[in-house]
Amino acid sequence: MNRKSFLILLAMLLVIGGAGLGLFWQDLSAWRDAGSTIGSKPMAKLATAEVAQVRLYDGKNESTLVLKDGRWTVKQRADYNASVQEIGDLLVKLPDLKVVQTEDVGASLLPRLSLVVPGKDVKEGAGTQLELSNQSGAPLGSLLLGKIVVKKEPSPLPIQQETPVGRYVLSAGSPTVLVTSDALKNASAKPEAWLEKQFFKADRIKSLANSGDGAAWKIARKEEFDPWKFADGAGELDPSKAVAAVNALNDLKFTDIATDIKPDNLDKPRTLVADTYDGLIYTIRFAHKPDSEDYYLTVTVTGEPPRERTPEKNEKPADKERLDKQFAESLKKLDDRVKFEKGLAGWVYLVPAKSLDPLLKARSDLVAAPRKK
Repeated sequence: MNRKSFLILLAMLLVIGGAGLGLFWQDLSAWRDAGSTIGSKPMAKLATAEVAQVRLYDGKNESTLVLKDGRWTVKQRADYNASVQEIGDLLVKLPDLKVVQTEDVGASLLPRLSLVVPGKDVKEGAGTQLELSNQSGAPLGSLLLGKIVVKKEPSPLPIQQETPVGRYVLSAGSPTVLVTSDALKNASAKPEAWLEKQFFKADRIKSLANSGDGAAWKIARKEEFDPWKFADGAGELDPSKAVAAVNALNDLKFTDIATDIKPDNLDKPRTLVADTYDGLIYTIRFAHKPDSEDYYLTVTVTGEPPRERTPEKNEKPADKERLDKQFAESLKKLDDRVKFEKGLAGWVYLVPAKSLDPLLKARSDLVAAPRKK
């Protein structure tokens, strides 16, 4: 080989080597950009302040959380209020999500980690696709969430305790399976998981009437701490059952929003009317949901709290300023609560039967048992 041929061959090797080195650094850069190194943060650049839509999809369920007119809503639940706390918790965690482990897993093993991209044709091993976008719909980031990584804790009981410590994920643009520092337990694709569960609380009730479906009764009391009695004066009321019925309206919880029925289309509903010392009237209608243990329920709130305080008997002038201040503070809180509760009208709620049980009783069930001699 002459000198000229050697130089040509050397030049070719340098060109090929340079190209290969360039591809290597390009691949390494892409790998690093995808957040695949231990200690890196795959979503460190997420602009959480710009997030206006969060979509989660697992092939069976889908939740789309949308920021509308300053409030978060659940699209699949007729734009009912979404939990700001749950959404905020997720958005705070995402930018700080750290990679604690990386795994080179083949495509055949992805179903075991629930890291298959969800779709209609996926029968098993589907993950939860998390997508974030801004007000105009432009994407801000995404992750494919897989199985939660748990740590088994020693326990004296036969059943070992498992503590979530991380999650398998696939970052967009990277084939490397990552194990993150947080399990993101609340990143569910079920719409009911994102609903704002705050509900009405009918308290300081002075009369409660039940009508419809063969269960008609009314209980009342004159003063707030007087014993409950049947409003018609006939029969002796069981005080514990009366208190249970009244307390149930102060602790009702719903599990979901029904989108398959309108508020005016309940089948053979019962109606509860609770008149309160605060000048508010709660009208609750509920009917059994077919093929379910739940009940459909609607609520409307009317009336307004009194705007002036009634002076106490033998009230001293020295106490007036203190009592007026307490009344104003309580009125502010009550006004805020009433505004929220009046906004609950227009939706149908799913409520477990057990929470309504004290209110489902017939009049005869509320009568006190005969006293033993």
